[in-house]
Amino acid sequence: MALPVALRQGAPAAVLAALPGSRAVGGAVRDALAGLALHDVDVAAPLPPEEISARLRAAGLKVFETGLAHGTVTAVLDHEPVEVTSLRRDVVTDGRHAEVAWTEDWREDAARRDFTINAMSLSAGGALWDYFGGRADLAAGRVRFVGEPCIRLQEDYLRALRFFRFQARYGRGAPDQEAVAAIRAAVPGLARLSVERVWMELKRLLAAPDPREAVALMAETGVLGAVLPEAQPPQLQDLGCLVRAAAPHEPVLWLTVLLPPATADLAGDIARRLRLSGEERDDLVHLHTELASRPFIPDRTEPMRRQWYATRTSQRMALLEAWLAEARDQQDRSALRRWIEQTPFPRLPVMGRDALAIGIGPGPQVGRLLKALEAWWQAGGGTAPREACLAKLRELAAAEPSG
Repeated sequence: MALPVALRQGAPAAVLAALPGSRAVGGAVRDALAGLALHDVDVAAPLPPEEISARLRAAGLKVFETGLAHGTVTAVLDHEPVEVTSLRRDVVTDGRHAEVAWTEDWREDAARRDFTINAMSLSAGGALWDYFGGRADLAAGRVRFVGEPCIRLQEDYLRALRFFRFQARYGRGAPDQEAVAAIRAAVPGLARLSVERVWMELKRLLAAPDPREAVALMAETGVLGAVLPEAQPPQLQDLGCLVRAAAPHEPVLWLTVLLPPATADLAGDIARRLRLSGEERDDLVHLHTELASRPFIPDRTEPMRRQWYATRTSQRMALLEAWLAEARDQQDRSALRRWIEQTPFPRLPVMGRDALAIGIGPGPQVGRLLKALEAWWQAGGGTAPREACLAKLRELAAAEPSG
């Protein structure tokens, strides 16, 4: 096959040239065959990791030993990274991690990969190796395990979640029934997965163009109940509204749509259990809890500007609120979203450095005065201009008792 442009230039081309017999593997090959843009490029080579590192450095690439115990290093050229891994075979697996040994057998390395569509490799000359029918499966929209599904899941239960992600992106028609049966039987093993990896896979699934069928299949097999017991099948229909309206794939928005109406501390409990980032936690709590406790204002009025300010809602969050309200009640809010995008979000036009510039000394007084100024500005609808705010700040400072 013709070598994709992404493999003919930059860091990927340099890595392939520096390592005799190396090939691009995994997602880059799959997406090239699917006609999709290539993002991350992974390369494998029939060499031990120490020799890989030495050859890459000799070719002028920077090398970072990011996963040396597993045979992986990261090569960087002009700020472009490429993961390079020695061919491997599994020695011992425990349901999540594996002890590996190096090999020179490409088929043996491919046999340890999860799905046939991820087990193909491509040389620098454009030769494709496809040991397990991945190209035909990709063309047919089949997501199929390499080898026996039950065995592959026992080696790494994360593959159950990965199945739904790839089904959402590449699957068409009925899913592979052997895979589905094995996943249903493997549900108890999901308890061995780290919550960080669970959330990572959920995010990737929800970023698919249309995750509805995959999420419904997760619910039917018991996987959704195991990793996100708060999700309820009736909420799956709300995903359809987001899909039809081409909503942004912000994971927390789509996660919120899966949840039932606000229950005390539900969002916080989920955020803690799945170890969401601080920003993700705040977004989830805001969308699921705070938004549910007050009506969404469906018009374009000055009260909406004041509401944004009073609830510390950013313009981004206001848009997410509109998307969520649309998903909940199935009413088109495209006009409202356009208005939000075009309406400047009110921000206090004075900062701490402005207080210092007018002679207010550094220390707690600055924060205290700015808080008082903010309350005055908010009470007026968040419309007072900068000069008026500075004048009010001077007035507030003058009114404070001297220390």
